[in-house]
Amino acid sequence: MVNGTELEIPTRRDYLKYGGTLIGGCLLAGCAGNNSSESPSTTNKTVMATDSDTENTDETAAGSSYSVTMEPVGSVTFDDVPETWFSFTGDYADMGVALGQSDGLSAIGHRARFGSHVYEAIPGVSVDKSKLTQLWQDGTGKEVFYELDVDIHLIDPNFMVNRLQWNQDDVTEIRDTVAPFIGNTIFSRVYNWHDYADYTMYEAFEKVAQVFQEQARYEAFKQYHDEVLTDVEKRLPNEQPNIAVLYPAEVPPESFYPYRIGKGTQSKHWNELNVRDALAQNDITDAQAGGATIDYETLLELDPDILAIRLQGEITQKYIDEKIVPHLQNHEIASKLRAVQNDRVIYGGLTYQGPIIHLFQLEQAAQRLYPDVFGGNQLFDRQRVADIITEGS
Repeated sequence: MVNGTELEIPTRRDYLKYGGTLIGGCLLAGCAGNNSSESPSTTNKTVMATDSDTENTDETAAGSSYSVTMEPVGSVTFDDVPETWFSFTGDYADMGVALGQSDGLSAIGHRARFGSHVYEAIPGVSVDKSKLTQLWQDGTGKEVFYELDVDIHLIDPNFMVNRLQWNQDDVTEIRDTVAPFIGNTIFSRVYNWHDYADYTMYEAFEKVAQVFQEQARYEAFKQYHDEVLTDVEKRLPNEQPNIAVLYPAEVPPESFYPYRIGKGTQSKHWNELNVRDALAQNDITDAQAGGATIDYETLLELDPDILAIRLQGEITQKYIDEKIVPHLQNHEIASKLRAVQNDRVIYGGLTYQGPIIHLFQLEQAAQRLYPDVFGGNQLFDRQRVADIITEGS
């Protein structure tokens, strides 16, 4: 029932079919936390199975079909390019925008966690978050998936089960009656249920490009990303600052959630900037792996060179300087921290970054970590990024 009306379950999506090959043995790849061991049904679905993570094309009566293979889902077969879509996390939303698909984006998990405000610096690119449906409303039910009725969900189904309390039957129902899921939880690699392939940002981005048949835009982005990164790496100083990435439990903060610099895409910019992780060096458990908050006494024991304060939303260094730093400077214990005394408390960026947001976060982090080298300088050309998004070149 949706809004008091009984749903008619159609046999629709003739042009968008779910592939039957399930890498890892089942739709949810046998992950911990799964509420059912029953394999999802593929009854009445046209199947195009593939044996590798490559795009496949098959001529059909309706035209040229293609399939995209991505763990943990397997192969999804398309007879037409999806026009409408949404993701739960901002990393995949950012990928879609980078591929020129912003007009088809209809929803996001949390508006505040999608860093679309950075697009204001890119000529001709914008996303009005106020027009996006927020999927999270004290939970995320199936009804909104029926109401939005998009062509593809760029979401790891395991994320829906393990983070949003769906079960496998819910995933199967939406997959079969609305549209397929395709995606992989790339922002963190600490979840114990993520026991399947780990994709880098650009490996996942390539899969999304295949979904939208925008391989040329992907290749242009990858080429420019590699150019920017090569230039940054050549200029990095020999020093390796010791940093702690922290998420305030409250503002002003008395404790923090610790975020280790791992292999997930949320850490991509830190991994590229020659830093050492004070949390990992001291065996502090990551918050996403169930780690507890840490207080100032613990931080003083670690005493990192730099505190990188992560917050969601349209946060700037000015916000950190006005809302976080004065509290630390006036705090009996926090004021003893080396980072506080040396004015090395910086904004740590957003959790969810795709190819566009990453360029901004790489630039901002480089400027704040190494102001003598990168301070005040733009590390990438906004117009070139705009040209890739709007013109595909």
